[in-house]
Parts: sequence; structure tokens; C-alpha cells
Amino acid sequence: MSFFRNQFSNVVEWEEFRDDMIFWKWSNREIKKGSKLIIRSGQDAIFINNGKIEGIFEDEGEYSIESDIIPFLSTLKGFKFGFNSGMRVEVLFVNTKEFTVRWGTQNPILIPTPQLPGGMPIRANGTFNFKVNDYVTLIDKIVGVKNSYLVEDVKIRITSVLDQLLMKWISREGKDMFNLQANASEIAKGIQEDLDMQVMDNGMTITGFQVMSFNYPKEIQDMITKTASHEMIGNLQKYQQVSMTDGIASGNVKGGGAASDMIGIQMGMNLANQMMKNIDSNEKPSAEESKPQSVSSSSVEEGRQKPNFCPNCGTKNEGANFCPNCGQKLS
Repeated sequence: MSFFRNQFSNVVEWEEFRDDMIFWKWSNREIKKGSKLIIRSGQDAIFINNGKIEGIFEDEGEYSIESDIIPFLSTLKGFKFGFNSGMRVEVLFVNTKEFTVRWGTQNPILIPTPQLPGGMPIRANGTFNFKVNDYVTLIDKIVGVKNSYLVEDVKIRITSVLDQLLMKWISREGKDMFNLQANASEIAKGIQEDLDMQVMDNGMTITGFQVMSFNYPKEIQDMITKTASHEMIGNLQKYQQVSMTDGIASGNVKGGGAASDMIGIQMGMNLANQMMKNIDSNEKPSAEESKPQSVSSSSVEEGRQKPNFCPNCGTKNEGANFCPNCGQKLS
């Protein structure tokens, strides 16, 4: 008798376990008398009969199907194993861990912005987290048509809508296109809420979404770096002027014909004008220097002209202060 019991016994376990597998279905086989169920850490075992959940077992360990499992199944409590009969049910093994997935935009997303009529081309990357949280919905929507489900399947669904969500939340409320990293947390929170709605109908939930970085094309990144160094973010006209000046001064801007010559002439004129301003500024007398000086009374006395002839007696004067003939004061 024990010979036949051993012959019919089998083990119900997750035979094809992979870290990136969300669930795996043990099916199309009969569970015989003496069979065992093995549940490993991080797994739940769900017994399904005719598409309905019979029981969910979460604790890891090794169990006897006949004595430990059947008594707890919802509609199979009275099942008795016959000599040659078995119990045909499906057992769904679910990976209960939280999955972390890296994501990245495959093509630049053109975000509308007044500075660039064609849109700002932006790439982004980061991670998102998800886990299974509703077994009933998972079985109704996915398990009925698939024997297994991989993280890659979820990633494909997420990335198919991610570009639209990035555009929605980056454009929301006029975010600064040149400093998106400052709003990364707010953008990520909005995207997480929308993605959760996307996977909810599959019995899963998005537990986290992170934007690690926003990446601009090299030309745009160079512009941001340049404008930041000159404190002119947003002033593209001034940036262009500075870039052209730097390029000509360094010899990196070559050719250009008449346009390049005109720029060189304009630069020379600007330099000449600046030099003239500096010269005028240096030659202009200061306020102290231009202020008229007061003249002392003694200087006025000395500078007063003496008469050539004495007004009293008519004697010729040789520059003396008094007339040599009559003594008349002459100054």
C-alpha cells in the first residue's frame, strides 16, 4: 500500500523561480495523496479551482496537502483522495517582494517652452517600485491568460505611457525648463499617482517613483552652463552676444565672410569708444581742481597798478609807493 502512495505523491513548489518573476502557475497536473506543498520565503501560494480562489497560504514551510491544506480550502474541505484519483487544482505562486525597476526615456521628449519654438528636447531617467497587492484582480485579469508574469512585462506597460506623463507633469504650472531638477520630487509624485492608476487594474500598486536626473542635449547644457556663469539664465540674446564675442576672441569662430568682418569691426569700435571714455574721464579736472581759489587781500594789493606820474606834483614815478618829490602815496 505504501508503494502506491509513494508512486502517486508529488511536490507542489515554485519550480521555475526567478528574481524577476512576479508569479508562476503550477497547473495541468493532479495533486495526489501524500503530496507536499513547499512555500519559500517571499512567496505566497494560492489554490485556485475553476477560476476561484480556494485558499491563500503565506507562511513559508513544508505542508502536507492532505492534512494541512485541504481542511482549510473553502469548498474542498470534504475532498477524499481515492486509490487512483487525485485533486486537479491550480496553485499560483506569487512573489511578495517589492520590485525596483530602472527606467529611462528612449527618445528626447519635446517639452513646450517659449524660449524654444520647437520645444525643449529632454531626456530623463530614474527608478520605480511596485508590488502585487490584489490577488483577486491579478487572477481575473492576468493569471487566466498567462502562466507566468515578469517584471519586464510591467516595465513595458509603464514606459509606454511614461513619456506622456513626463510631458504632463514637467509642463504643469510653468516649470523652469532650465532647472527641472529643483522640481524633480514634485514631478515624480504626480507621475507615481498616475502610474498607480495604470497598474491598479492588474492587481498591482506603484509604491515609489524617482527621477534621478534630467538630461539636456549638449548644446542646451552648454547654454545653461554659460548663462549660469554670466548670471543670465533666460536671456538668450545676451548669451548669444557673449558666446560670439568669446568665440572671436579665442579664434574659434572662423570664416563667416562679411558678417564676421562686421562683427570684428563692431568689436573694434566698441573698444575704441571705451578707450576714449577712459581718456576723457582721466583728463577731466576734478571738482577741487576746477574750484576757483580765493585771492588774499595782500596779493590784490601787490597786483594793483601804480601810476606813472604823481597825481599831486606830476613827478615821474619809477615804481615807488611814495612820490620822491612830494611824498604823495602812490599805491
